[in-house]
Amino acid sequence: MKRSVWLALAFSVASMAAAKQVMAQTKKDTSAMINELISKMTLEEKVHMIHASSSFTSGGVPRLGIPELVTSDGPHGVRPEHGRDWNLDNNSLDSGSYLPTGVCLAATWNPQLGYAYGSVLGSEAAFRGKNVILGPGINIIRSPLNGRNFEYQSEDPFLVSKMVVGYIKGVQDQGISACVKHYAANNQETKRFTINVQMSERALREIYLPGFKAAVQVAGVNTLMSSYNKFRGQWASQNNYLLNQILKKEWGFKGLVMSDWDAVHNTMEALWNGMDLEMGTDLHMLPNPDYSKFFLGDTVVALVKSGRFPEYLLDEKVRRILYVMYKTNMINGKPLKGEYNTKAHQQTAAKVAEEGIVLLKNQNNFLPLDRSKIKSIAVIGYNAERKQSMGGGSSQIRAFYEVTPLAGIRNMAGNIKVNYAQGYDIKRDGGANDAMIAEAVEAAKKSDVVIMVGGWTHGFRYDVWKDNAFDAEDIDKVDMQMPFGQNELLKAVMKANPKTVVVLMGGGAIDMTQWIDQAPAILQAWYAGMEGGNAMAKIIFGQINPSGKLPMSFPKKLEDHGSQKLGEYPGDTTHLSVHYMDDIYVGYRYYDTYKVEPQFAFGHGLSYTTFAYSNLRLTTSGKRATATFTIKNTGKTAGAETVQLYVHQDKSALPRPEKELKGFNKVSLNPGEEKTISIEMDEDAFRYFSDVTNQWVMEPGSFQVLLGSSSRDIRLSGKINL
Repeated sequence: MKRSVWLALAFSVASMAAAKQVMAQTKKDTSAMINELISKMTLEEKVHMIHASSSFTSGGVPRLGIPELVTSDGPHGVRPEHGRDWNLDNNSLDSGSYLPTGVCLAATWNPQLGYAYGSVLGSEAAFRGKNVILGPGINIIRSPLNGRNFEYQSEDPFLVSKMVVGYIKGVQDQGISACVKHYAANNQETKRFTINVQMSERALREIYLPGFKAAVQVAGVNTLMSSYNKFRGQWASQNNYLLNQILKKEWGFKGLVMSDWDAVHNTMEALWNGMDLEMGTDLHMLPNPDYSKFFLGDTVVALVKSGRFPEYLLDEKVRRILYVMYKTNMINGKPLKGEYNTKAHQQTAAKVAEEGIVLLKNQNNFLPLDRSKIKSIAVIGYNAERKQSMGGGSSQIRAFYEVTPLAGIRNMAGNIKVNYAQGYDIKRDGGANDAMIAEAVEAAKKSDVVIMVGGWTHGFRYDVWKDNAFDAEDIDKVDMQMPFGQNELLKAVMKANPKTVVVLMGGGAIDMTQWIDQAPAILQAWYAGMEGGNAMAKIIFGQINPSGKLPMSFPKKLEDHGSQKLGEYPGDTTHLSVHYMDDIYVGYRYYDTYKVEPQFAFGHGLSYTTFAYSNLRLTTSGKRATATFTIKNTGKTAGAETVQLYVHQDKSALPRPEKELKGFNKVSLNPGEEKTISIEMDEDAFRYFSDVTNQWVMEPGSFQVLLGSSSRDIRLSGKINL
């Protein structure tokens, strides 16, 4: 080897060693500074730091330069300011960028967009003087009825694990802490304050924990929020197994655990079982709550003074809070500036919407619409003009602006005449009366094409509007039927004009059985943020080629879903328990294993072009494998395809699902272009959790590797032996 190469290698090794030494010294210095601060604090000051000091802050120690920790909802935009009484502060500059909701982000299947998404949140939180963004929410979508599915991401733990990392790193690279939530098993809103979740250890490990583990060990999340529910008989906010044994000991979580608001129930259990920071506002104490009376308030002072709780464990909680403060430069750091409602932020919102909206059906290439051949369009449905940003509960956003579907269509229509009819109103018992249907039918008859925009809707303030909310905190759906008389409206409209595009907004599946055969085109538009209307219109008119893929399965009807067929949902509300008897068979794992036909499969999403898969080559190395293949755009339009890799074990000691997602790659291709893609699989792609041995196992044998456009559209397959 030449001397210059040796010198370069030696320099590289020396540089790496120096960098490690600096990091170790920084860590040591930070630890020393934290210990020094703790040594100077009184008992009362320490306790002041482990509970809320207002609706969204926890206590600081001004004399030592320790500020309050300022938190803010929500997971897809910085929430409007609230006063001590929780009323919105209408006098502050509190409108912000309204990003598409979490389920729309997941539908992009684009982890790089997850980073951009988190960067917007972190930057705007910094601008607003926040320290912690209370997101992302990553609870598994176990049932289509959960009112908070719109905030979450997927039924699949692998997809969640990949998307959550980018989001968290995007937030935290802006100097703001992300707070992953709700840990754990918060998969329904019905009885969420009291329900006791019972599930197998295998389901916990394979389905419900991987996203949180990735948030901690891969993304390095600074804070974590516990959930309201009980888990195996003990509140999640004071659950020794979840917080101490798994999160802190097994995963090595260094940050702070905060409770969901008013989720702590017992002082001693919270102290001993891993809770670091009790947040909330006792609504019974408004307008002047006494935060010192929280479970982790003055009572802790008395417990330490009497010797019933050791002060060194209190110090550990304070140490974790200070660790987060140092990581985000809250102490002795330069003030963060951030940016607010920039053009770049708006473009990120638009990009997520454009890649997240899913084309579910496109019979005979009905879409995109050709503007040169259309003189008039009927736009029908209240969701076409209704703004959604202030809905959903704690995720409500006061948007700087919000482009509705109707506005987006008008922006794109040019000389095309747009005839709008509301069609229905938001009334749980009703909605579409004869007069409204007649008006909609008339608009449909006199138009060349109809765009019906309906589906679910947010409530505004969930505590006021929840009777009419279908995607909101603290309330679940009672069924999958389209609300507000939309089935009758849609059938009448399609009878008047069969050339009808159906656009569905909302957090997930809806029963389409009454009209799906008559609809030539269907779009799933979620809640697509401030640029959602423009994104939807650009897809309808072909300016954007859709590339979104479903992050959950859509059943034909509620009775087909695994949570209904195998499990309990919402559980025994009398005895306040829910048994996850669907176990590991969540979402497509159930449909594929039990041979049930979904309405639309997990990973499904159409394009205006076509893709060909070929030349699969599988190689192995120890307990790892690589799939290499060619994908080609065989159509006439540039587009992106998300190739999904599933693994099936031919023979195992314990039952396994038919197949499981273990890799994906979103590929953009011009017409006629082809690329060779490789997807690597590590040991985790082949392991499962054994309830018998209580550990992850990898059994030698044969595995099928399946590549496709969805869980039900497999294009290539091969076999490997490990």
